[in-house]
Amino acid sequence: MANHVVHTCIRVLDAKASQRFYEALGFQARGRLNFDTAYNLYMGLPGDGDTLELTVNLDQDEPYDLGTGYNHMALTVGDIEDVLTSLSSLGVEPEKPPFHPGGRDDLPLIAFVADPDGYRVELIDGGVFDTPQDPAG
Repeated sequence: MANHVVHTCIRVLDAKASQRFYEALGFQARGRLNFDTAYNLYMGLPGDGDTLELTVNLDQDEPYDLGTGYNHMALTVGDIEDVLTSLSSLGVEPEKPPFHPGGRDDLPLIAFVADPDGYRVELIDGGVFDTPQDPAG
């Protein structure tokens, strides 16, 4: 049996704002699962599974404490400038302009944005991406 990642779950305060944000990144709403005190909204990228679970706890009225352990999720995008323009219309701006990480021109441009709950998302320009590795040694 092969192992694979099913989804990433994040807790969100405003489901509609979060859904708009992730739709601007290319995610599609897939469905909803209701519970007594919460519900999950499932989203996925075209051609992929329901890889993002947005959990809404009905009794939560304050922003979540994100802690110090979470840093970001990464997402490839076809054209980083187009995506940033789309996000700008939602009032979302990058932490800083797109840049080559570590000053390495051999790596694609990236930018970090925050979703409505403050979760950071790394945008990687160019669509197709293999995680870079330096040679061992």
